[in-house]
Amino acid sequence: MRQVDVAIIGAGAAGMMCAAVAGRRGRSVIVLDHADAPGKKIRISGGGRCNFTNIHTEPGAFLSANPRFAISALKRYRPHDFVALIEKHGIAYHEKTLGQLFCDGSAQQVIDMLVSEMTAVGATLELGQTIKSLERVDGRFRITTSSGPILASAVVVASGGKSIPKMGATGLAYRLAEQFGLSVTETRPALVPLTFEPGLLEKTKPLSGIGIDAIVAQGKTRFREGFLFTHRGLSGPSILQISSYWREGQAIEVNFLPDIVFDEWIARLRANSGSDSVISALSALLPRRFAEFIVTGSGVSGRVADLTKAHIEALKGHVTRWTTKPVGSEGFRTAEVTLGGVSTSDLNSSTMEAKSVPGLYFIGEAVDVTGWLGGYNFQWAWSSGWCAGQAV
Repeated sequence: MRQVDVAIIGAGAAGMMCAAVAGRRGRSVIVLDHADAPGKKIRISGGGRCNFTNIHTEPGAFLSANPRFAISALKRYRPHDFVALIEKHGIAYHEKTLGQLFCDGSAQQVIDMLVSEMTAVGATLELGQTIKSLERVDGRFRITTSSGPILASAVVVASGGKSIPKMGATGLAYRLAEQFGLSVTETRPALVPLTFEPGLLEKTKPLSGIGIDAIVAQGKTRFREGFLFTHRGLSGPSILQISSYWREGQAIEVNFLPDIVFDEWIARLRANSGSDSVISALSALLPRRFAEFIVTGSGVSGRVADLTKAHIEALKGHVTRWTTKPVGSEGFRTAEVTLGGVSTSDLNSSTMEAKSVPGLYFIGEAVDVTGWLGGYNFQWAWSSGWCAGQAV
């Protein structure tokens, strides 16, 4: 039977980071994954360029049953630490928007970097490995794989969540957590497009493909980013962001003119361009097809000069406070991450070790810590993986 100090289940962002850090500390490390290649979600991230971190990372950008859990890891391994690793490997990068850092080239560079870091410290990567069982035996862990048993002093579960099953997501981490008596908070798709019921979809179908800069709000939570109508409902960065907060039965509110003070704009129009049609006036600020949709929905027509106070208020409401109620989401099939996971109440926030099972660790997406869109979830992977790597 093979024996190692550390066995890591999952060759994704968190798992490979953990392996490199643990190996650097002199631990013998094996990384196991059922896939045929490491870092599959890294490869498709950021449109193939990998949005590998966000320079504005702070705990407030993460959702969890315990919002304070992520503080320790995020403070101990920060975005600039990972950027230093990127620069060490000569990977060119740029800031896109809102602190989001992307590779200039392919996301494969990040995967190659992590594999190189693991190889340099002697960590072994074994792909195509099915985890058949995990047992605790005399203070150590026996992992039965498709190629035989492995005995490890510590096991780090970095197998991710349920998002994007076509990339190999299985929910294995949750099953292992529950097997060892740890709690798992409710899991649901996050950073995911929202869908409409058939009646509303029929009305918005002509708008499919139209993108607008907008502020999307659900309750007190709001995001200003791109907003996109799709053939199923709504998408775009602002919708993906709000999807982590939205729940079935709730409405969302959208301001399609975030830079315009509507009352001042309409007053100027009435004074200087009163003969313009309402649709023409709105089309100067928004795509015409969408302007027609808004005007029709508000029940307004005719010239700007002929608008009554009631008409103006109706138009304002549809432009700056458009309210709609999605019926659901596209689910784990397209969700970028999983909300919820292994309960943080059962983990040590400094080491990621299970409080009741010495030597068992959970990191990355498997844990009930979910970041905003824009590199935050990768930073959580690096930070949690680094912390576990320092502890095993």
